[in-house]
Amino acid sequence: MGTVKVKDGTEIFYKDWGPKDAQPIVFHHGWPLSGDDWDNQMLFFLGEGFRVIAHDRRGHGRSSQSRTGHEMDTYAADVAEVVEALDLKKAVHIGHSTGGGEVVHYVARAKPGRVAKAVIAGAVPPVMLKSDKNPGGLPIDVFDGLRKALAANRAQFYIDVPTGPFYGFNRPDAKISQGLIDNWWRQGMMGGANAHYECIKAFSETDFTEDLKEIEVPVFVIHGTDDQIVPYQDAALLSVKLLKNGKLKTYEGYPHGMLSTHPEVLNPDILAFIKE
Repeated sequence: MGTVKVKDGTEIFYKDWGPKDAQPIVFHHGWPLSGDDWDNQMLFFLGEGFRVIAHDRRGHGRSSQSRTGHEMDTYAADVAEVVEALDLKKAVHIGHSTGGGEVVHYVARAKPGRVAKAVIAGAVPPVMLKSDKNPGGLPIDVFDGLRKALAANRAQFYIDVPTGPFYGFNRPDAKISQGLIDNWWRQGMMGGANAHYECIKAFSETDFTEDLKEIEVPVFVIHGTDDQIVPYQDAALLSVKLLKNGKLKTYEGYPHGMLSTHPEVLNPDILAFIKE
């Protein structure tokens, strides 16, 4: 574990496990969580011989609760500084939800040799917000509602999200895990309310279309068909069409938090893609 102090003085916390000379996998978490959301995948890929790294986005987890920089340009710049500090080469970048947007924004700008492949899971690109250009998106009222709930009672909101739509625990046949709910709340409450509030705009309004077009490396786009947070028809199905070297796989009935509810299916699929 360690921290990297980036240009504006913000300290980015990261975990770095495994052999230093092994191929690195960098994990990018979703909103409003932390690198801890990748515990299952970190242990799995560590066991497969990889070097695994997970950072906490600024304002999230154990990173500094910075006053500014809660938008995609700064998020991607922070990742670039961590990558430089650790001198990661030919890395695989894996992002979930907001982290998928961060991956796309970073990989499109990464220096040659830094990135080998990428995986985006339940990810926000190309753009979530409904507009004339994106008629299948979600209306601004949805994101205003998230902001209102966060400002009114963040602690309760961070119970309601994982108890309900995030893991699909609001479905009649769901196998509910209280541990996942509690861990989601724990991770969320570690971060700064200001960072989480402003990040809603970052994940919902950033248009990643040009980023997706720029990426040259292979990208595995995975999404659950019962994702109640980021509907797959307006995300994965559109993203893969914009990528030069994209591969799509959808998972019937899987929720937004499928990496936590179905790791025994997803981890081997991601491993197979990395080894292709």
